[in-house]
Amino acid sequence: MTIEHPLWQHQFIHTNQIRLHYVTQGEGDLVILLHGFPEFWYSWRYQLPALARHFKVVVPDLRGYNDSDKPETGYDIDTLSQDIVGLIQNLGYRSAHIVGHDYGGTIACNLAQKFPEYLQNLVLLNAPHPQRLFQELSSNLDQFRRAWCYLAFQVPGLPEWAIQLNLNQFLQDWFQKPAIRKGAFSTETLGIYQAALEKRGVLSAALNYYRQLLLPTNWWAAASSSFAKPLPIKVPTLVLWGEDDTLLSPNLALGLERFVQAPFRLKFVPECGHWIQQEVPKLVNRELLDFLRQTAPIIP
Repeated sequence: MTIEHPLWQHQFIHTNQIRLHYVTQGEGDLVILLHGFPEFWYSWRYQLPALARHFKVVVPDLRGYNDSDKPETGYDIDTLSQDIVGLIQNLGYRSAHIVGHDYGGTIACNLAQKFPEYLQNLVLLNAPHPQRLFQELSSNLDQFRRAWCYLAFQVPGLPEWAIQLNLNQFLQDWFQKPAIRKGAFSTETLGIYQAALEKRGVLSAALNYYRQLLLPTNWWAAASSSFAKPLPIKVPTLVLWGEDDTLLSPNLALGLERFVQAPFRLKFVPECGHWIQQEVPKLVNRELLDFLRQTAPIIP
């Protein structure tokens, strides 16, 4: 089982009082790719070499995942966002193009709203805006049904035990069964994900993302914010959404333009599920390059 590439560099960096592992390739403007649950940097294996022809691409294992530090705390959305701010700073950059899938996109949204000076562009791949997610969970029975597993994660200890009991089956059910393009998740690929999740402390850390996000205080804050104008996203934004996603309803992508005070584009991808950058990597690479190269600053 190999996940290496001759041009990929594995490095570590200190940020926000923890150490993150990341993989990097290329030179130029900084592009950061943020993975979702229950993944790690490997989910961007198809994008790394394609984007590295024009950019310095950095793909971290987020806090708690794979080879990054796994502290007991810090899985709230603001702390996770500050991890990425520190990553940008400690890499020697003032800003970056941020691309996020799944929960990585939720972090990217929060970055764009609360730390806009660190973003050049925002790209979301099948990733819910936090406020839209709470709106849909509160009012859309279909999305509530799709998200039952995230709600089940709230029970302390039980989800870890149940998943560890048959991790291989969990990964098949989570990745392969919902995927429209089944070939994206071979036995070898699932084995690579399993090895990353078997590392000490990873599974609890990964579940803590949703335990923090879906705290009652956050539900209340989201309900209160419905009466107030949310912080706008002021950077060019691209949203790509596999329209056959069984985990997150395509309705979550609708209305996102209300949060954006900058050029905005939404593209639904037919015959594609939740794992968009792995199911249709060539399409995603083309869309990312077209968007990022068009909106990247020209440096003399």
